[in-house]
Amino acid sequence: MKKTVYIIALFFIALTTASAQDHHIFPVGEKAENINHTGDVWLSELNQADSNVNSQISLAVFAPNAKLNWHTHSAGQILLVTDGQGYYQEKGKPVEVIRKGDVVKCLPGVVHWHGSTPTTGVTYVAVSPKSTTTWLEPVREKEYLSISQNDKNE
Repeated sequence: MKKTVYIIALFFIALTTASAQDHHIFPVGEKAENINHTGDVWLSELNQADSNVNSQISLAVFAPNAKLNWHTHSAGQILLVTDGQGYYQEKGKPVEVIRKGDVVKCLPGVVHWHGSTPTTGVTYVAVSPKSTTTWLEPVREKEYLSISQNDKNE
């Protein structure tokens, strides 16, 4: 029963956040220090993992030209894209363009990064089972900018 209520709550969060056009349904939060990302990113913790619900839920708002470093999640993560357009890439695979309405599954232990495009911000709700995130090197700027060139050509 708890799982069903939890899944319905997540679905409601995704729907209500996606319906906000000129404002965010949840507080945008604090601007994050540029420790594990480049560019401007705001984070708002919506739910902290505890003994009843083992998932942290956060709102992440990326300005254009903002991206996380390469990283892994020991228990995985789900991104519910609620606004804008961005990128998601797993190590050794092509970049995926992500858009409002997309659901991205970051599998446990898989090295990946995600962020906005150089010209478009992206917002998502991140659902993260209680786990550890291992931060790695930044995404190379030359590679990041070449994505936007390829994206324009398609």
